[in-house]
Amino acid sequence: MTTADVIIIGGGAAGLMCAIVAADRGRQVVVLEGSNKIGKKILMSGGGRCNFTNLHCEPSRFISRNPQFCISALSRYTQWDFIALVERHGIAYHEKTAGQLFCDESSKQIVAMLLSECRRVGVRILTHCEIGAVARRDRFTVASNSGDFDAESLVVASGGLSIPKMGASGFGYQLARQFGLSVVETRAGLVPFTFTGSMHDLARRLSGVSARATVSTPDASFTDDILFTHRGLSGPAVLQLSSYWSPGDEILIDLLPGTNAAEHLRDAKRTQPRSLLRTVLAAKLPRALVGELEQQFWPDDAETPLAGISGETLGRIAAGLCAWTMKPAATEGYRTAEVTLGGVDTAELSSQTMESRREPGLYFIGEVVDVTGHLGGFNFQWAWSSAHAAGLAV
Repeated sequence: MTTADVIIIGGGAAGLMCAIVAADRGRQVVVLEGSNKIGKKILMSGGGRCNFTNLHCEPSRFISRNPQFCISALSRYTQWDFIALVERHGIAYHEKTAGQLFCDESSKQIVAMLLSECRRVGVRILTHCEIGAVARRDRFTVASNSGDFDAESLVVASGGLSIPKMGASGFGYQLARQFGLSVVETRAGLVPFTFTGSMHDLARRLSGVSARATVSTPDASFTDDILFTHRGLSGPAVLQLSSYWSPGDEILIDLLPGTNAAEHLRDAKRTQPRSLLRTVLAAKLPRALVGELEQQFWPDDAETPLAGISGETLGRIAAGLCAWTMKPAATEGYRTAEVTLGGVDTAELSSQTMESRREPGLYFIGEVVDVTGHLGGFNFQWAWSSAHAAGLAV
């Protein structure tokens, strides 16, 4: 039996950060990671450059049954604190869009930084560590293929269900239930939509075509790029919206965000009366997309110059372009989802320490908790912040 002060299950962003903070306080920490290497999600994130935080980490950028829960951790370890750590390690970074910070070179630098910090404070890390049973008597005991461990504190940083090929599993939720904690129903978030029927065929024909658009459900709206895929619709705006979408809901797409479409078409009719509508719209949208829209919204006027199209018809076309209605069949699911919505109910945890209210010494941090960030570095910041809160308490 190996004895430690703290056992951390999961060697991802949250687990490693918690280990560093706890060990820096003199705690003996062991990290148990089931896969062959630590930080796998860090390595693949941001196209290999790791979108490690966002300059605009506000509570409104997070989804939870209790929207206030994240405030304490995020305010006590901020994006500026993590940026300072990155800078101390000499990692060059840049802002891409909307406050998203990426490594100039490689996400490997973030993993190397965390490993360096772990070595500095004496964290022990075991990979290929498959956990069998977890129990508690006076202390927590963990049985694994790497031996048995016991500790006063147990931190669950095992992540969610997204991207199972990288080792994701529902282990953290099972463990929470084992100790009597409730779990908010989980589903895939930040994930592409899929379609069936004619919309599937249209998406396949447009696969690879992107455009800037505003996509909406009754509860949320995002303006960014959308991308047609061979199965449906993706792109930053769509991924954001997917976290607010429920099966059966329609989505609205405004293909001319920030433009008064009706006025734009009326002006074009006045200034370019001999032009075809497809020619006018091709100045704002990809030609392949305009060709599909033509079949959807003005097939009978495809070869009619603008001068010959009535104002009423132009108004109807403009309305269609600003509120193109679609009903996704589903999402791509956990296979390609960047995050898992839902998780360990925040009502079960202290927002100050991430400790279970009913099981002292048991902590849940990162994605396994019912706090999910928007696209753009927010989920990494939640990992750093929630881990820091627990690391100060274990």
